[in-house]
Amino acid sequence: MPVPADPTVLHPMPEQPRVVLLRPLVKSPLIEVGEYSYYDDPDDPTAFETRNVLYHYGPEKLIIGRFCALGTGVRFIMNGANHRMDGPSTFPFPTMGGSWAEHFDLLTGLPGRGDTVVGNDVWFGHGTTVMPGVRIGHGAIIATGAVVTADVPDYGIVGGNPARLIRTRYDDQDIARLLAVAWWDWPAEHITEHVRAIMSGSIADLEAAAPDTPHDIPHV
Repeated sequence: MPVPADPTVLHPMPEQPRVVLLRPLVKSPLIEVGEYSYYDDPDDPTAFETRNVLYHYGPEKLIIGRFCALGTGVRFIMNGANHRMDGPSTFPFPTMGGSWAEHFDLLTGLPGRGDTVVGNDVWFGHGTTVMPGVRIGHGAIIATGAVVTADVPDYGIVGGNPARLIRTRYDDQDIARLLAVAWWDWPAEHITEHVRAIMSGSIADLEAAAPDTPHDIPHV
């Protein structure tokens, strides 16, 4: 029987230490990552939590689905980056200490956009930036250098600063079929048997390959 790849191995390609699986890497309770999602960085991919997830003080979470590909330099800006904008200055005086710290109430209750959520099978190009509270749909592609400031639809392709929808990869009817088949939720053994259909087949091929029994892995 075909053997699935091991989702618990930090470096799935030992000869390429620049690639890490994120699920066995991340430790923060504020970050959730599905199996097989990876980050690629020639510098230090194991520093993903501190170098690529910025201003993350909570309670908002970063949630990334399964089978996502994150190119070098992908950054998630979290809600902790917010500054006050309702007064003459945006400078966060209380964080500097001294008696300024007595005014820390000025920094509480800043507006937030909630969790940042990435669906399954999303491809992030080199140097993309995702702003707080954005939701990125399943099967989306984020072009190199894009700054994502708004939600991205399922199977959408976005690019630019701010990122704009360039097109969708499929029409609405086919997207509905892809979401219904949800191959990323199949058991790993079943995915292993149908890798070629998943990578290069048609939607009809995926539908034909779907397990006979309902898959019970929850969506991320």
